[in-house]
Amino acid sequence: MDSCPGVSVAKKILLVDDDRKMLEVMRRYLENHGFTVIFTDNGSEALMLVRDSRPDMVVTDVQVPGLDGFELCKAIKCSAETAGVPVIIISGEKTEDTDVVSGYDKGADDYLAKPFAFPVLAAKINAVLRRYSANTGRTAGKIKEQGIELDPSSRTVKVGGKPAALTRKEFDLLTLLLEKKGRVLSVPYILETVWGYDTATYDNPHTVETHISSLRKKMGFKFAPRLVSVTGHGYKFE
Repeated sequence: MDSCPGVSVAKKILLVDDDRKMLEVMRRYLENHGFTVIFTDNGSEALMLVRDSRPDMVVTDVQVPGLDGFELCKAIKCSAETAGVPVIIISGEKTEDTDVVSGYDKGADDYLAKPFAFPVLAAKINAVLRRYSANTGRTAGKIKEQGIELDPSSRTVKVGGKPAALTRKEFDLLTLLLEKKGRVLSVPYILETVWGYDTATYDNPHTVETHISSLRKKMGFKFAPRLVSVTGHGYKFE
């Protein structure tokens, strides 16, 4: 399957890889399938390009000069200015489960091990872009819940009246839990809804567990107990 359905307007992709040959092949493939491509072989330069060129997505290798792929992803996701830019991490060496989980913990929207088929890369890019597009209008108004105020439009959260610095995935996870308040959400459901994973091929509960733990820390001792783990079932917001 070489076609890439679902992209009606050319989306701008920033490719980051220090393998010039790989970079050129990916660029040509994506441009031939309807994308606009900008590229660099340096993570620090990539961060400047994200701020200046406003790509619709970043696809970065882990091992690049300057900021490595993990730190580039973290820097993108931790800045209010760029947190809405999706990131796919690719790697030919960092392919162990711990590496993949580390990438997701930095805020990555997907993780792809080299070598991969280019139609798979394009399909993942389209899937993530569709997910972002769907999530943009999912919740129109602010969610207020006894000391927590979440604004989907500005992607900001206040806890006890103070701003909480959440990564994109932490924000999406908290939004889902608040929207489904009182309901126990299974790990597969959370992985599908927040991360867009096919749980037939990826069902690692550590990804959700790590983000729940981080959310509890950022929300503080007063609100953390409301993020409840239901053993053997999942998580809920009380």
